[in-house]
Order: sequence, then C-alpha cells, then structure tokens
Amino acid sequence: MPGTRTTRKPQKRVTPPTPEVVEEALDPSPEDLDSRWLTAVRAADEKQAIDIQAFDLRGVTSIADVFVICHGRNPRQNQTIADEIEKQLKAQGDRPIAVEGFTNAEWILMDYGACIIHIFSEKAREYYGLDRLYRDALRLEVSPAK
Repeated sequence: MPGTRTTRKPQKRVTPPTPEVVEEALDPSPEDLDSRWLTAVRAADEKQAIDIQAFDLRGVTSIADVFVICHGRNPRQNQTIADEIEKQLKAQGDRPIAVEGFTNAEWILMDYGACIIHIFSEKAREYYGLDRLYRDALRLEVSPAK
C-alpha cells in the first residue's frame, strides 16, 4: 500500500570458516577413522592373507571411509580369512551389513558400512585392480599385531 513502510529484518552475519577449519575438513587424520579397519587387517594377517592394503577413502569417494584389500592363495584360505575377520569384529560387537561372494571365494566383499573389506583370489585382484583404482587415496600404515 502506498505510504506504508516495511521494515527489513536484520540479516544474520555468517562468519566464513578459518583456513585451519577448512584444511582440517579436507585433510582428516587417519586417527579419526573407525578402528574396524585395523581389526580386519590384523585378523587377515593372522590367517596369512597376502599383500594387505588399507586405504583412507575420505575425500576420494563416498562409498566408504576405508577399503581393506588382500588376497589369499586359494578359495578355502579366502573363506578362512573372511571367517576370522567376521569373528574378531563380532567380538567387538560389529556385524556386517552384507557379505557377498563367500561361496565362490574369488572376491569376498564384507560391508561394515564405513569399512569395506575385499578378499580376492590373486587372479581376481589383478583383474579388478582396486589397488590401482584407488591409488590416489591415502594408504594407511599397519603396525604388526602385538
């Protein structure tokens, strides 16, 4: 209406994040990761898994925070590795969301949400090349179990 004045509400000022906050968000530390990956790595090592690798995928993909990748010498060993990982994580109160490929054991995928574990045959690992696919991800250092 003519002659009426509308008053504007004052806008809230948003303070932009500091460079330190931005850097921390873009470069999270490995210590911030869920510890399930380390339990999985050590369980796989106990069953003589070969070439165990763990990748911090934060900032690379939204599929998971960590991939653990290893392979065994034969399908029975792959199943044994998967069983041991499941047993040790279950002892901590964790159960997988899904386990795929256990019967054939060429590529066993164990989904624990933020942590996904891949147990391959040597041939399947070479063929699918997840190590190469995620080469830009931070490789997590694994200390031997004590």
